[in-house]
Amino acid sequence: MRLIKIARAAALCSTGVVLLAQTPALAEDPLVVPGYGALIPQEEVSNLPDPSLHYRVAFEVTRAAGDAAQVNPALDRVARFVNLLGRAGVRPAPGDIEIVIHGPATASILKDGAHRVRFGRDNPNTALIAALRRAGVSIHICSYALANQKIARGDVAEGVIVDLAAMVTLANLQLQGWAVITG
Repeated sequence: MRLIKIARAAALCSTGVVLLAQTPALAEDPLVVPGYGALIPQEEVSNLPDPSLHYRVAFEVTRAAGDAAQVNPALDRVARFVNLLGRAGVRPAPGDIEIVIHGPATASILKDGAHRVRFGRDNPNTALIAALRRAGVSIHICSYALANQKIARGDVAEGVIVDLAAMVTLANLQLQGWAVITG
């Protein structure tokens, strides 16, 4: 028999009633994005993922890793979000979590060969991008960011969607009711 440690979190609902949420301990379940988005066991916390909500969330990713040999921490943060939802039994439909990349983070989506030409090594984000895609996350890159950084469309990693402009994508998603997380 497998023992499951239960964490409780109190949250005040709109009627003023205190609700207790129970979630399995973090060490018990496999991650939705294995190898990325590490979770830290937490007990007695509020604002847990809510299975009654339809999560449609876009992450605006503009920061690059401090070193071209490191995974982009903003992409790893998206993996953590997906893992947090998954641990709570929340599984957004494929495409309901989107990453919109532009600015200094643009090189994060290079194919390994193109990354090797620019930085002398394979792209450390390749496996993470593939894992996020397997988890149903859509990854978008701004065509203006590609042009500004002189990245050819053919150098973009498989499955990454080239959009006209990040600002248009983000505006469209927000106008459609999506939550946008920046940083």
